[in-house]
Amino acid sequence: MSQNRKKEIALDRLRFFIYEVALGFVLIFICLLIPAFLVPSLLGEESLLYGILLYSLRAIFVFIGVPLIFIISNIVFESQKRNVIIEEDISPAKGHLKLYKMTNKNYKYQILYGLLIFFLVFLPIDFFTYLLVPNMLKYQAFALPDTDIYLGAGTSYILFLISVIIIQFSVAISEETISRGLITNRGSEHFFRMSAVMISALYWGFGHFAYFLDPISRLFSIWYPLIWFLQAFIIGIVLSLFVIRKKWIFPVIIAHTLNNIISAHAIWSLNNDIDFSVVALYLYLPLLIIGCVLFIWQFSQIKESLSIGFKMLMSYFKRDNASEDTKGDIIFRVFFDIIMALIIFLMGFMIMI
Repeated sequence: MSQNRKKEIALDRLRFFIYEVALGFVLIFICLLIPAFLVPSLLGEESLLYGILLYSLRAIFVFIGVPLIFIISNIVFESQKRNVIIEEDISPAKGHLKLYKMTNKNYKYQILYGLLIFFLVFLPIDFFTYLLVPNMLKYQAFALPDTDIYLGAGTSYILFLISVIIIQFSVAISEETISRGLITNRGSEHFFRMSAVMISALYWGFGHFAYFLDPISRLFSIWYPLIWFLQAFIIGIVLSLFVIRKKWIFPVIIAHTLNNIISAHAIWSLNNDIDFSVVALYLYLPLLIIGCVLFIWQFSQIKESLSIGFKMLMSYFKRDNASEDTKGDIIFRVFFDIIMALIIFLMGFMIMI
């Protein structure tokens, strides 16, 4: 019986990969070829508008591409997908787009949750990493792509601020749509939802560790990409748990955007010879104080969310009654989730154009 369970665990994940992730990444890759060729034909890489236009177009194509994936997948694999989806699967594209829905009743809560995730998760993790790990900020500055010219020395603050807001909002939409919208949320409809959380978090972590492949990383210890992986993995778990529980994606986009904007300020300051102690005093310290105020104000809500999140996380290491009989099944599931995240990450290289 256990062998049948292991086969079922593997097949559930492989079906998701084949029917939606692999097809999706190919489709997104084709879509992203448009801005990859269009933008260089219009602007030189030295232009500040280059990054703004490139990242904005990428976000638009990813946003459109993911629900399109579900429509095409249902048409191509309709007979194979029947009876293999855990949750009711009437309109997966519509279900995905509902993640972005904000109403008059919940938009304040979505903004509040986004601020809480930023101030209580992203901000302290980034700040204390920069503070306690020498040269971590320098490593991240060196690892960024050449298109991020707005972070370079000599860029005026106004131009930097306009660029960073547009670009990082676009980056957050692209990454959250794929990581939390496609992998986490949609994966949870194919198999054990905590496996979808872990696969997504590992995929995001591997994506940050991938900077180790950049030749510039040879100037730094391997601990730097490993720390970056750990940061992304932990944050990825928090974001995925939130999306799974609330079925909202805008709060994680808001938090992701704010974090990238603040980190970009630290990198821009470094490139313009402003010491991190100045950034810590005038940028991070006021934000950390605001975070403390929010923590006290929303303590009961935060305590409840932490309790629920911890229980959800611990359930990953317990039996999934839907498909597991023994501890061996659990070990196999955890192992296969890691393999699945690695496979998705490797295929994800094609959408990093």
